[in-house]
Amino acid sequence: MKHRAHMNGDAMLAGFSLSTLWELREVTVMLPRMSRTSLSSDLLMHMKNLGRGSQKWLCKENHPKFQCSFPRFTFKNYQFVLALTFAVEEINKNPALLHNVTLGFDISNVQFEAWKTFKNAFMSLFGNYNIPNYSCMSDSKSIAVLTGPSGLTSAQMGTLLDLYRFPQITFGPFDHSLSDHNKFPALYQMAPKDTLIATAMVSLLLHFSWNWVGLLTLQDENGLWILPELKEEMVKNKVCIAFELAFSHYSVSFKFLALTNPINRSSANVLIIYGDYEFLLHLMICVEHYFIKGKVFIMNSQWELTTRRRYFMLGSLHVPLIFLHHHPDVSGFTDFFKSVNPSKYTEDFFLAWLWFLSFNCSDSESDCVMWENCPHDASLDWLSGNVFDISMSADSYNIYNAVYAVANALHEMLLYQTEVQTMGNRKEQRPSPAQLHGFLKNIQFHNPAGDQVIWDEKRKLEAEYDIVNIWTFPEGLELKLKVGMFSPYAHQLSLSEDMVDWAIGTTEPPHSVCSESCGPGFRKSPQEGKAACCFDCTPCSEDDIANETDMEQCVKCPDHQYANTQRNQCLPRGKSFLAYGEPLGTALACMALGLSTLTALVLGIFVKYHNTPIVKANNQALSYILLISLIFCFLCSLLFIGQPNTVTCILQQTTFGVAFTVSVSAVLAKTVTVVLAFKVTSPGRKIRWLLVSGAPNFIILICTLIQVTLCGIWLGTSPPFIDTDAHFEHGLIIILCNSGSLTAFYCVLGFLVLLALTSFTVAFLARNLPDTFNEAKFLTFSMLVFCSVWLTLLPVYHSAKGKVMVAVEVFSILASSAGLLGCIFAPKCYIILLRPERNVLHGFRGKTHTGRNKCS
Repeated sequence: MKHRAHMNGDAMLAGFSLSTLWELREVTVMLPRMSRTSLSSDLLMHMKNLGRGSQKWLCKENHPKFQCSFPRFTFKNYQFVLALTFAVEEINKNPALLHNVTLGFDISNVQFEAWKTFKNAFMSLFGNYNIPNYSCMSDSKSIAVLTGPSGLTSAQMGTLLDLYRFPQITFGPFDHSLSDHNKFPALYQMAPKDTLIATAMVSLLLHFSWNWVGLLTLQDENGLWILPELKEEMVKNKVCIAFELAFSHYSVSFKFLALTNPINRSSANVLIIYGDYEFLLHLMICVEHYFIKGKVFIMNSQWELTTRRRYFMLGSLHVPLIFLHHHPDVSGFTDFFKSVNPSKYTEDFFLAWLWFLSFNCSDSESDCVMWENCPHDASLDWLSGNVFDISMSADSYNIYNAVYAVANALHEMLLYQTEVQTMGNRKEQRPSPAQLHGFLKNIQFHNPAGDQVIWDEKRKLEAEYDIVNIWTFPEGLELKLKVGMFSPYAHQLSLSEDMVDWAIGTTEPPHSVCSESCGPGFRKSPQEGKAACCFDCTPCSEDDIANETDMEQCVKCPDHQYANTQRNQCLPRGKSFLAYGEPLGTALACMALGLSTLTALVLGIFVKYHNTPIVKANNQALSYILLISLIFCFLCSLLFIGQPNTVTCILQQTTFGVAFTVSVSAVLAKTVTVVLAFKVTSPGRKIRWLLVSGAPNFIILICTLIQVTLCGIWLGTSPPFIDTDAHFEHGLIIILCNSGSLTAFYCVLGFLVLLALTSFTVAFLARNLPDTFNEAKFLTFSMLVFCSVWLTLLPVYHSAKGKVMVAVEVFSILASSAGLLGCIFAPKCYIILLRPERNVLHGFRGKTHTGRNKCS
């Protein structure tokens, strides 16, 4: 590319060069100051013999070679030329900028071949003789150079321009290979740096819940920069890479062919593509050719196709979502476009050729294209968007800012030179490109659109992105539609899904996941050896829930709640305890009340018949104590029924322990009394004194004191308390009494067991004594029943949980107490109530004498 700055008296002209596309080649056009020439270089050869300013433009019969060899054009990038013209004319009309100085420009084409890259640049700098460091254009020199949009061409041109300290401004996408100021000290990039492009793209993936994507990048510095950025952002947001492909400009076709089948078979329906214009163009042609269908392409810029062939298929089977730099509307730009025509710019051959191809300017009676044959009110806004878009593109906006940046820097430089010349009375000097660098580096201004323009990359504002979707129609027609936006300040993505044109036959966005989402009630289980996005769905365990989609771990319900059958909600647990209202609780309570009432009746019978021999036998007081303690034993079982509270938890075990201690110790005392009665053979012996003095009754007192002491220690150290069990029964929380200190509990229980075994042993040893005045057999049988009940039901008690455990304990209390009551007092009540004739003293005496005679 080449630029020239011209000095004619007080008028200064700054030159810029820019690039446009001619099929697959980069082409730049040169226009001189104040008027435009036809296309330079190759195009000038075709226009060599055309008369300028004549009515006859293109005569087919006079120029058959021109007709056959003229290449096919794409006019979209001609907008660069018009953006440059618009900016220059706007600046020249501004009296506050470059006062008394007219800004002009030259345009030069640059061909893609490396050996031709510098051809027109040398011609612009040194004239047609191509002699380095010698210029035949003494009245015309460029002061700055504008290159683009290709970063590769800008880099090649930068090598030449830096030799002569020409400020080089690129208007294409930001290129990391050009950001090395040691390698390109004179180069300035107009485009904002894509600092947040990875964040923006991943935000789009998250919006559609796409977590399984492919990466296609170019093997250059830009590709090496974006890959780590994308991967880091994907890992942060749990997005996985299905495949990662890196291409060079020369390997797209054959490498893509080899990978077509794996890409088609992949479940990743979204591809992130990051590259320059040429790479995207080649890649899209390959995509069209190899029919990768139904994929969504997320790209960093828009490609331009040079042919309409099969373009409808490409747009119909794939969904492009393109991130473009957002920029405000520039006032007057659209009106300027509408006013452009060949009569206004008579020497712009490219514009003339655009008019010739776009509007039917031929005459059926003539072989020549005449201006009079064109529609006089024709305008560029007549053209469809796929041929020529009148809305300012991001690159054109960069050109607009670049022109203003140079103009502002030149304005400051001229003011500085004027001030120096005034103070030092020095001779006027012509501004040089090298002098402009110092002013360009620190340039900062607001353009007419209100945007702030800053060169310094460290101080540049973050770029906002427009998300563009291309709607395609038959015959290559297309419509670029803005469907969303990404704001860098809040990292917020806004998108109108209903405006996106998805592939044919679909109205919903495609899925792009390795594994389908795990719904509520399931958790993700990673698949071994695969990416984190590939997983199996495992149901949550009992009392665990997953109330959201794709949960990594199930959440445990609180103890007072339980998981429903779907495992997606925690429900309040019902309280579980042995209640009076349920059948089991009612039955046990009735049994307790009935047995305690029966015991009270027996006590009443004994009190009524207290003077009868059978009541007086074996210590009448012990019988009363035993009956009263049995009443308490029956009633203490009621403490285990109903919802536990602190009082009932304390009274349950202590009342049970003391009441049963009194009962069993009373049985032991009665057994000892029987043994002592049959051991008395003479009135003077000590055993008779023990029997007469009531010494066996102290057994009850001593045993009860021991048990009360143990219970007191228990309550003083670690008393029973209310506890809950939320794990045994699903959906219920069991309310129970915790024993507190297990040591104290087992001490109380152990003493009671020891006392029961002692009573049973003594009664068993005395079972064969004569049965007159002897109830040893009944006592033995009662203790056998008592011990059998507890030995049978204790294992059941310890293996049961909840209300069943409580019911077993209550039943054990009632059964063992009933065994004592029935075995000891049932025979006595039978004689008292049904066989009163046997409840007389001579009856017992007769049996005694008979027994003694038998013994003798």
